[in-house]
Amino acid sequence: MVIGIFGESCTGKSTLAEIITASIPCEVFTGKDYLRLAKNENIAKVMFQKKLSAALSGENIIYVMTEKEHLSLLPEGAVRILVTADLELIKSRFAQRMRGNLPAPVATMLEKKHGCFDAEPCDIHVVSGETDLDAIVNQITEKLQ
Repeated sequence: MVIGIFGESCTGKSTLAEIITASIPCEVFTGKDYLRLAKNENIAKVMFQKKLSAALSGENIIYVMTEKEHLSLLPEGAVRILVTADLELIKSRFAQRMRGNLPAPVATMLEKKHGCFDAEPCDIHVVSGETDLDAIVNQITEKLQ
């Protein structure tokens, strides 16, 4: 099974991936981790797409993405999970990453990017802080059976 978890920064994608891998053995790739497959980026992308396609009927792979361009790497049949959060929650979490300070240019960037994934098709929509993550794991486990 291939699980694509996507959304803006600081929405809880990595947390969800950790919760899933605690119940279901999965290899996890994040962002451009696929570059470790080859030195050439184009070759690495092709190899990664082949790996993901093969995983549809074999191993379990989670691919965590914050860039819309990476959605095109997901094969048909992958479980697509959109993770969203309130803008103020995203800003708060981002500020924590930056030792409590959120510079104005960063806040502006977050505001401009907010909602950029909302129109993307998904199988499961997780709203950070509102969705029961254990229920999501149960849904995924059922898809594996």
